[in-house]
Amino acid sequence: MEADVNDDALIDALKARLPAEAVRTDDDALTLAMHDVHVTGERPVAVVVPKDAAELASAVAAATALGHAVIPRGGGLSYTGGYAAPGPGAVTIDMRGMNRILDIAQEDMTITVQAGVTWKQINNALKPLGLRMPFIGTFSGAGATVGGGLGHGALFFGSARYGSAADNVLGMEVVLADGTLLRTGQGALAQPSKPILRSFGPDLTGLFTHDGGMFGIKTEATFRLIRTPAEQGYASFAFSDIRQAADALCEMARADLAEEIYILDPSAADAVHADASTMAKTAVSVAREAGGAFKAVKALAALAKGGTDFIPEGHFSLHLTAAGRCAAAVEADLAAAHHIASRRGGSAVTPTIPRVARAEIFANLNGVLGPRGGRWAALNAKVAHSDAHRLIDAFDAMIAPHAEEMAAHGVRYTRLVSALANHCFSFEPVFHWQDRWQPLHRSAPDPAHLAAFEEPVPNPQGRALVDRLRRETVDLFRSLGAASNQIGRTYPFRAALSPAPDHLLSTIKQALDPRGLMNPGVLGFA
Repeated sequence: MEADVNDDALIDALKARLPAEAVRTDDDALTLAMHDVHVTGERPVAVVVPKDAAELASAVAAATALGHAVIPRGGGLSYTGGYAAPGPGAVTIDMRGMNRILDIAQEDMTITVQAGVTWKQINNALKPLGLRMPFIGTFSGAGATVGGGLGHGALFFGSARYGSAADNVLGMEVVLADGTLLRTGQGALAQPSKPILRSFGPDLTGLFTHDGGMFGIKTEATFRLIRTPAEQGYASFAFSDIRQAADALCEMARADLAEEIYILDPSAADAVHADASTMAKTAVSVAREAGGAFKAVKALAALAKGGTDFIPEGHFSLHLTAAGRCAAAVEADLAAAHHIASRRGGSAVTPTIPRVARAEIFANLNGVLGPRGGRWAALNAKVAHSDAHRLIDAFDAMIAPHAEEMAAHGVRYTRLVSALANHCFSFEPVFHWQDRWQPLHRSAPDPAHLAAFEEPVPNPQGRALVDRLRRETVDLFRSLGAASNQIGRTYPFRAALSPAPDHLLSTIKQALDPRGLMNPGVLGFA
């Protein structure tokens, strides 16, 4: 990022090119742009909120011409510093203003959206048409955006069968550092064409996935669609040991039995045990999503059977959602899952968690706060199924010596394990502690949810310990050769590369962004 820049000249240039409401310099906007869920960066000079690609390209060109870095921000739900400016003088690009669904091509089975559209918007638009994306969205899909998801590796709902957001995108439009608009896939052709095939020649689309915005800012994307499966089913199992649960998850993933498969550890499962009033509210969503009166009655009966204590205390719980064209196919997949779990020491429990997760998909952003209104910060590692035990054992060995210090400062951890397609094991340790909130903790949750908590007092010792544990965990993942999504400024991506790919990516970065002004520092590239 270049140091000698004139902030007043920048503001004047932006206001000359954009509508007045698109250029924000008020304290609220600048403060929010400094912080993600965990990381705090430098205060930007301005926040630009474009409505279309032309406004975005104009803003980027104006800022970089004057030597200012530009940093894209989607829903703001990063926890790895993805949009935390590493130095002064940056312009934050708030992509939430580019939130239109541009085209739903039912005959071609594609959807094209602006990059500020959320996964919830897409799901709501497709549902009446009997369509959906294969990858449905993230836990935070009520606010997480397409552009952020493609740049940082969005995954979860649908990911055990269909992979991540990046695995389902067909083409993009991107603004480069000088304001140039670039299209990928069939959109790259001089003769306009429908964006059906991603890999016509070298995969330019892939270049802009998982890039953290270091190569450019996404303006729109086209995804493939599927017809919504006619039937869904759910299963949950309790295991006394995480390794047994992991073995079951890996085999279920290899057998392609479910759209999502995930494991919660005991304390995480305890946090979702609901009281009677919450269960009553949830029942409405469950009945609505069941599809038909008879299915609704069955779903509510299953929910009631589970009650509020559906997982034995101290047990790891594995949950899955199966889907197919007919009930017999779903029942066969569920039967296979039961067989796999039983052979590995699992016992069936009422599948309240996966049923509610799908019934209330993208309900809110209350999850930015942890249990009792605390803070959390996650990390993740992706390895082959055959390395699952090695990863779990290595993390346990790393964290064990810190138990006394963690207890002294109120720090604990949970683990979320999930399947990514049929070949990838995802391990996500999450650190929890009580501490003063970031601005996003105050702005993202529903007001009623926020009102239930009193903001904790600052806990700098706990925060420092969490940051140290995160660094040790990242170093551990690197030593194991693990991959990670949502790299941001937390994982040492560039430092972990071997020389040849580092040289190639550096050359591309130099060609696209010779002054290093496109989200500098993300993925380790200045």
